[in-house]
Amino acid sequence: QVQLVESGGGLVQAGGSLRLSCAASGRTFSSYSMGWFRQAPGKEREFVAAISWSGTSTYYAHSVNGRFTISRDNAKNTVYLQMNSLKPDDTAVYYCAVDADSSSWNPRGPYDYWGQGTQVTVSS
Repeated sequence: QVQLVESGGGLVQAGGSLRLSCAASGRTFSSYSMGWFRQAPGKEREFVAAISWSGTSTYYAHSVNGRFTISRDNAKNTVYLQMNSLKPDDTAVYYCAVDADSSSWNPRGPYDYWGQGTQVTVSS
């Protein structure tokens, strides 16, 4: 069982930045690939970014590529999402997730464990 706790959300003006963090429990964090997803009101949850277990490979949704950066610190059992040049369309609840299948890397999922989410609101 893995528990995930996101933090770092908040209210920011368009063009601003935020850094989300996701702290994971468990001693095998370094063997998991991780992902970030988001869900805006009235919309389905969508993929944002993913990072391999080693951190050497990353993958982004087209809508955030070049503005968001996913990274991880395996010593701290934490994955990050640096969000720059934020737009009102980025407003959503952001979730981190764990892919516990270490046999292959599938950036878009499926994912096995999810955090509770953190709200990001971008004002125009």
